Amino acid sequence: MTPAINQAKKNKIVHTVHEYSHDESSESYGLEAAEKMGVPEERVFKTLVVTLDNKELAVGIIPVSSMLSMKLISKAAGAKKAAMADKSDVERSTGYVLGGVSPLGQKKRLKTIIDLSAKHYSTIYVSAGRRGLEIELGPDDLVKLTNGALAEISQ
Repeated sequence: MTPAINQAKKNKIVHTVHEYSHDESSESYGLEAAEKMGVPEERVFKTLVVTLDNKELAVGIIPVSSMLSMKLISKAAGAKKAAMADKSDVERSTGYVLGGVSPLGQKKRLKTIIDLSAKHYSTIYVSAGRRGLEIELGPDDLVKLTNGALAEISQ
């Protein structure tokens, strides 16, 4: 069990865990997950950590087929600017390695913004805390578990 799965269980959230064989040579962990699970790319969401202009870290959760808009996430997080966070800051604050960063069960709860497109689906997939492991849950449950907000943050 990962901290992400434990958080979903502890909060009695309806979820399904999906495991697949991760290929170390894969260029995109999210696209690999969608392909190996046979799920449309728009339903598989990646967890990206940014540094805001006040040096605070925040999480953006967007479809793997999209790009994170720094302008939109900074606005949604109430900041002037955002940039991708340093790998070591991401791993230290979340407790996860890159490619397996889950929005759930992070060591330090970060401000979380989930792309509005998540509302188009009854369930979405996010990392369950390691490469090759995804958790499927409802977007409203993800908002609840992360204390997150929905906003348009991808392009």
